[in-house]
Amino acid sequence: FWLRVIDGEVKEVWDTTPPSGQEGWVEAVEVKPELALNREVLTTHSFNLETTPAQIVWAKRDLTVSERKDSLVASANADFEVVVRRELAKEIDNYPTTQYDASAVATAQATYESRIDAINAAETHDDVDGL
Repeated sequence: FWLRVIDGEVKEVWDTTPPSGQEGWVEAVEVKPELALNREVLTTHSFNLETTPAQIVWAKRDLTVSERKDSLVASANADFEVVVRRELAKEIDNYPTTQYDASAVATAQATYESRIDAINAAETHDDVDGL
């Protein structure tokens, strides 16, 4: 990375070599903290201009159980929607022999509802890990 620093303030960040003839460019590296898998995420960054190369320093924060559950609900919704859309497409395609399969949708709905019940029952990170 390259930072363009003017009067001690970062004005630009590039991931390619900057154009020659412009002043203020310094090489930089990213410094990312170790993340606990599925428990933490990267957030904002700051710059450390006192080192060579300069550093783009990332912060992290804990994920909440609720955030993790929301992600799982979104995934379950998407999976169910794929089945419904696939079956619906059979009704409007150009092949008269393909037909909507209500049992496929019913099976997908039962799976979806079971997943949602399990997600809703989770109360801790360990519970969510087990899903």
